[in-house]
Amino acid sequence: MGGGYIGLEMAEALIRRGLGVTLVEAADQLMSTMDSDMAEKIADAVRGVGISLRLGDAVRGIDGDDRVRSVVTENAEIPADLVVLGLGVRPNSELAVKAGVTCGPTGGIVTDAGMRTVSHDGVWAAGDCVETYHRISHRPVHVALGTHANKQGRVAGINIGGGYATFPGVLGTAITKVCDLEIARTGLSSKEVDAAGRSAVTVSVDSTTRAGYFPGTQWMTTKLIAERGSGRLLGAQIVGRELAAKRIDVLATALWHGATVEDMLGMDLAYAPPFAPVWDPVLIAARKAADAVAAAR
Repeated sequence: MGGGYIGLEMAEALIRRGLGVTLVEAADQLMSTMDSDMAEKIADAVRGVGISLRLGDAVRGIDGDDRVRSVVTENAEIPADLVVLGLGVRPNSELAVKAGVTCGPTGGIVTDAGMRTVSHDGVWAAGDCVETYHRISHRPVHVALGTHANKQGRVAGINIGGGYATFPGVLGTAITKVCDLEIARTGLSSKEVDAAGRSAVTVSVDSTTRAGYFPGTQWMTTKLIAERGSGRLLGAQIVGRELAAKRIDVLATALWHGATVEDMLGMDLAYAPPFAPVWDPVLIAARKAADAVAAAR
């Protein structure tokens, strides 16, 4: 149950062990942090390894006595021997609330940039229990990732010890793998752009991970979202095969420094046929996005 990172990773682990796997997701797509067109590529790959998908079908209950027998959804009853729940995570801030510590709209503890709680001078918080600042939407978000938790913990420790450090916020960069399909994203999705009241243009580019003539080259799709008018990069998504997803770090770096898609056109990215085409997919997507921004002005 659940079509996010954990649900997909568990489905892969179970199908690799030879089990029959059905993944049920209440939303009409996998991975809600991705745009629907990119999520459809993920769904195709998941079905391709033998996982049965039930999208847009909410679970109503689990039947059984001393063991599970079936999962009951809005539209079906699915026989089951094992049910794995991957339904997301919320901040465990109950203790903080009881102590009078201020929590924000995400349910996470509100801190300043030094990870000190805004309501209590002598209390710091870090990790999955806090909310943080999104550098693109400028809104509070809760992102439960070990990368952020480690950085926040370091900042809190430095400040508690009398030093000075700040946590500058997040972009929502994430990466995962389902069998041989690589998936990555950073910044805002199209839905998040709309929710933030921003106007944007989007482009998608199909390319290859290596030079097209090189043995073992694989397909990949890069999607960029740029602010209408300014051309500032707002978000990016990648779905593809081997060597595709880590390109998201280039896009996250550009996003972190407020680059426009025009700025990205001349980036000096490494090239050799085993690693990339002459025009890296990131640069092809940036060029297409720059054209779309210019046409929309």
